[in-house]
Amino acid sequence: MKERVLIADDDAELLAILKRYLENHGFEAILAADGVQALAAAASARPELIVTDVDMPRMDGFTLCRRIKESRTLRLIPIIIMSGKKVSEADMVSGYTFGADDYVIKPFSYPLLLAKIKAVIRRAEGGVKKSPVLKKGGLELNLEGRTARLNGKPLKLTSKELDLLAALVSNPGRVLSLTGLLESVWGYNTADYNNPHTVEVHISNLRKKTGSFSRRIIAVPGHGYKFE
Repeated sequence: MKERVLIADDDAELLAILKRYLENHGFEAILAADGVQALAAAASARPELIVTDVDMPRMDGFTLCRRIKESRTLRLIPIIIMSGKKVSEADMVSGYTFGADDYVIKPFSYPLLLAKIKAVIRRAEGGVKKSPVLKKGGLELNLEGRTARLNGKPLKLTSKELDLLAALVSNPGRVLSLTGLLESVWGYNTADYNNPHTVEVHISNLRKKTGSFSRRIIAVPGHGYKFE
């Protein structure tokens, strides 16, 4: 069965190009012209991945991302956000905060988008290959249930934030390089994609969400991060 990708964009020409490109590479493509259509299509088609533009009528991509991640039945569907206007660091942080798994700046090469799609789907299907429950100093990560708790209270983490925190916590004292994290958490081939900003943005989000616990996440300049 072909893996199904839902693409949301109000640019009909780009939708047609992406549909043809993905179908030529073994995917099934479902199209939506705005966030409202995309939300309905996600509920009915249950795609393996959603790729959405930010600026769309009726419901923008950020709102779509938030609605998907708030849904009990749809929240595990990974999302890639693409934009040609919302391209600042603050915009990217917003996208990740709303639950996006990756962020692509227009114009982009189709092979790069394809690589990101494959990597995100691979990560979503594979999960983190560790013990199903990790406990450390008040933190509890349930990797099968995809939930997190800190001092008994639920943590609202995105899928990638959960996987990144799990990678750090399960390797205490060990420095994990930015390249290694991109490969192990995101599933990227760093010969094709090696942007440390992806990791840095997610670390920043984790620090905000975990409060004083985040002091245990140590930056090692020039190398990466470690958990103490």
